[in-house]
Amino acid sequence: MTSPKDLENLQKEIASLARRQGDLEDVVLEVMERRESAQERVAELGERLASVQAKIDDATSRRDEASGQLDADSASVAKEREVVAGSVPADLLKLYDKLREKEGGVGAAKLFQRRCEGCRLELNITELNEVRAAAPDAVVRCENCRRILVRTSESGL
Repeated sequence: MTSPKDLENLQKEIASLARRQGDLEDVVLEVMERRESAQERVAELGERLASVQAKIDDATSRRDEASGQLDADSASVAKEREVVAGSVPADLLKLYDKLREKEGGVGAAKLFQRRCEGCRLELNITELNEVRAAAPDAVVRCENCRRILVRTSESGL
């Protein structure tokens, strides 16, 4: 037989194990709640990721399309330039190309309302008088930026 003291110890151990089991079940429930919350967050972030990826794909597609259009436009402009360059005197074309290289791609600028569109500075009266006095086919240059001035009806002369 078992002594009363042993039975009492067994009952205490059973009670202790029951408390321990309850504590562990509480921990398991808490872990399961955290897991569920984490899974919801993963699903939410997955949806956001898919949305952002769709936007990236759309932007990439539009960029590639625009790049292709720019390449086509560039080729078209290059062909047009060849045609026009063939009708320009060689010395003027050489000057234009030299200025274009020096001035960041702009060798000639429109004279618009007495202002050089290349450097955005207004020509003084002396410079304007020189431009007015120049022959229509003469090459006139801006005194400030040295670009070739293109005279039009809007030049203000």
